[in-house]
Amino acid sequence: MSDRALVIVPTYNERENIERLIATVLAQDPSLDLLVVDDGSPDGTGEIVDRIAAANPRVHATHRPKKLGLGTAYLTGFRWALERDYAYVFEMDADFSHDPAHLPQFLRAIKDNDLVLGSRYREGRVTVVNWPMTRLLLSYCANIYARVATGLRLGDATGGFKCFRREVLAAIPLDEVKSNGYAFQIEMSFRAWRKGFRIAEIPIVFVDRTDGESKMSNRIIREAIWMVWRLRWWALTGHV
Repeated sequence: MSDRALVIVPTYNERENIERLIATVLAQDPSLDLLVVDDGSPDGTGEIVDRIAAANPRVHATHRPKKLGLGTAYLTGFRWALERDYAYVFEMDADFSHDPAHLPQFLRAIKDNDLVLGSRYREGRVTVVNWPMTRLLLSYCANIYARVATGLRLGDATGGFKCFRREVLAAIPLDEVKSNGYAFQIEMSFRAWRKGFRIAEIPIVFVDRTDGESKMSNRIIREAIWMVWRLRWWALTGHV
């Protein structure tokens, strides 16, 4: 197995960001490749990525016919990575809220861990920029709620900037993962924790997007509220 890493970036209408994001990610380390999972973006994001991929073997694209959700986009990317020779697999947003400059920190931390999470809430510090107070409180309280409900001792269980060893993804039955919104982040970490994998958090600075629109919705919030209790029940009944 090589030491190559794949950064998975789901997209839907990210034409303002995607070209600059790809260039910035690849500049962080020569071991990094990038896979864009595009959900049929009507703004032409997928076509931009195809053009870049045709000229750069480190860039890849897979296209889905319509907007199918964050969780299933990552699952598509995970399966793609497991079919190829990648030792490490990243989750990362397309809107620069996840700063590519943190990628080398992840690559160092994953050498001694199985799953590394980029944390916005670590050791009493909040490192979020440009969020309104209501959104920040919602996120912070959601993490407290997730810890209480699941027992998962993470400062930022809902964050989506992550790096997995391939062994973690191979051990999790991806077809059984049920979440599709931000609860997906909790579920993947919970399943890894239940299987005894080593999980570490590293501090990141999270900056709210300046281009495009947020994908947050009431449906995503409702899913997260109920999913944590499903995870607790599955753990009690031996399903995870």
